[in-house]
Amino acid sequence: MKTKITLVLGASVNPQRFSNRAIRSLRKAGHTVYAIGLREGQVTDVDIKTIKQIWTDVDTVTLYLSQKNQKQYYDYIISLHPKRIIYNPGAENEELVKLAKENNIENLEACTLVMLSTDQY
Repeated sequence: MKTKITLVLGASVNPQRFSNRAIRSLRKAGHTVYAIGLREGQVTDVDIKTIKQIWTDVDTVTLYLSQKNQKQYYDYIISLHPKRIIYNPGAENEELVKLAKENNIENLEACTLVMLSTDQY
């Protein structure tokens, strides 16, 4: 399995949050994970940042933000040149889908946790 460097946008230290579960599952599957959230913290060995970091090797951006909270990240996400964006349930966003398509980025309305558990990640 080739590991995919993944940015979790909307990361949380709360173990009940899906973003937190996704970070843990991604790490368990051997993927490198970057995380950005409202508050700094740590999930397993992943530091949650509160500012937009410049990473050059992001394969996947997985979103755990509502559409209105994604707007401030549009330019940032596109600037990372990910291969794909995963819109987890509640993160669907036609505006960002259109922008991503214009930049040759694949869009998936899916659940990162389900994809990992069914070997579709």
